[in-house]
Amino acid sequence: MQSIISLALGVVLITAMTLHAEDSTSPAFSDPKPQKYHLTKRASEIDSRTQEYPKIGFVFKDAKGKVIDLQHAVVDTRVAPQGKLVIWLMDYNAALLDRVASYGMHGIQVSYANKWFGTLDKTTLNDGITLGQIRLEAATGEDHSPIVNISKPDGMMERAYQFVKFLTKEHPQGRWEQFITADGKGLRWDKVIVAGSSHGSTTAARFAKHQKVDRVVMLCGPRDQLDQWQALPSATPANRFFGFSHVLDGGWTGKHYCRSWEMLGLNEFGPLVDVDKVAAPYGNSRRLITEADVKKDANRAHGMVQPGGSAIKDAQGKFIHEPVWRYLFNHPVEKTGASVAKDPGCQVPMK
Repeated sequence: MQSIISLALGVVLITAMTLHAEDSTSPAFSDPKPQKYHLTKRASEIDSRTQEYPKIGFVFKDAKGKVIDLQHAVVDTRVAPQGKLVIWLMDYNAALLDRVASYGMHGIQVSYANKWFGTLDKTTLNDGITLGQIRLEAATGEDHSPIVNISKPDGMMERAYQFVKFLTKEHPQGRWEQFITADGKGLRWDKVIVAGSSHGSTTAARFAKHQKVDRVVMLCGPRDQLDQWQALPSATPANRFFGFSHVLDGGWTGKHYCRSWEMLGLNEFGPLVDVDKVAAPYGNSRRLITEADVKKDANRAHGMVQPGGSAIKDAQGKFIHEPVWRYLFNHPVEKTGASVAKDPGCQVPMK
């Protein structure tokens, strides 16, 4: 009897392990016409609970009638799927999401409150806590800040979930259902990569401190380096944060990024690495920089770390930082560089 029980328990254990292994993979595409898909849908059309917040620039249309709440999704069913969903937290960047799709990842850009930084009184934002509170409320739709009042249907989390739920129904070829929890009530954040540039990279990092995700990709950011949240315990392990910046970007020359990266603990996973001098995998570091020629233009330096018009091309017309973008989204998180000491010039006292 004991051996039978042991055998039964063994079968249960093996079955559970098998199910867990299957759950961690991505279902194969079954598309009669494999292709790259670009899908769009307005957040206000997906969820009738959404509303506008004019005081912080969170609206459905701008003053000229241009639609603001249009959301984008990209997936390429010709590429073997990785089972990862990239959520881009800035304006739609076709070049970036096309690359995400080429890696075998699903990508979405969602409408959420990311204009508030330009509408609120900046003199009230640098007290060490306010910026992080607003970012977290914009991301979660939960009450974290007394300054804004964003409801759950309008937080990034819920809008991303509603968008993926819509895609699951309307685009079965994309196998979007894998990113919905078993109970159907939210996203599987363990399969999500949050990414952004500048303001978006900062919110991505703030959200990942609060909610465990698969990875964080921070382009030209994050900032908020004086805010306490960057040194708080993190739901997402620090080795899953990846940053890339140009050294002439105002956020770098002002030491915002280097301080933020150290407050996030990224020096524990390798030194600063100049990607124009060291080839991939860049010593497995999480802190990548470039000195590529931007004609001393700080604005171009800020934007050139993401694919697009500001990015630099070689003589053949190809972006010189293709290997960097692939690394940021694909490098195994368990492979890290050696810990190095913090730079005294980048440290700031906590409030």
